[in-house]
Amino acid sequence: MAARCDIYSAGEDHSDNSGPCRFSQRQGYITISRADGVVHRLEPVGDAPGNFRDAQGGAVYRQSGLGSAGLIFRFPHESVYVYWDAGEADQVADANNPTEPYTTADYDATTLLPCRTLDSDDMASCPAGILRMEGGQASIVVTSPGGEEFTFNFMADYVNATKGRQVDAQLYGDTWHVIVDGAEEYRVPLAAIEGG
Repeated sequence: MAARCDIYSAGEDHSDNSGPCRFSQRQGYITISRADGVVHRLEPVGDAPGNFRDAQGGAVYRQSGLGSAGLIFRFPHESVYVYWDAGEADQVADANNPTEPYTTADYDATTLLPCRTLDSDDMASCPAGILRMEGGQASIVVTSPGGEEFTFNFMADYVNATKGRQVDAQLYGDTWHVIVDGAEEYRVPLAAIEGG
């Protein structure tokens, strides 16, 4: 089907490229053919919906966030926003925000956290909104690779997560490595928590 694709490099808040594309899905396999000649062929991985592998073996995560207007695909080095109707792209609030649905209107900062499911060797990017507190503490609301939203709490004496998720957090240098439910990994820089 004809669609429109907006391309964002990892960590960027503006689109590098926007144009027509074609989207097709058959038996779980997805193909996105972009006007710039790039073709993404995605193969489903595991039983969790939204987990894919690209032709190079990189982890790709499908996420909501555009409502009925389209889907977001998080690749290791970029995000591809696929809009079913090119005209709808301009009507979606903050469509030029790669950390959608998180904006600085609601959070102290937003970011794309490196993340992955533990059955993948490749890191992807998960959008997050950061609420900072005194004493170098913060709550970070994140959308997981599988599309579920939950919150990390980085407190002075502990790290935990909402929705009953079990957390194992270790600080390596200036980055927290957080394993959630023994199934997902997130890397959270101290700068995201403390600001600066």
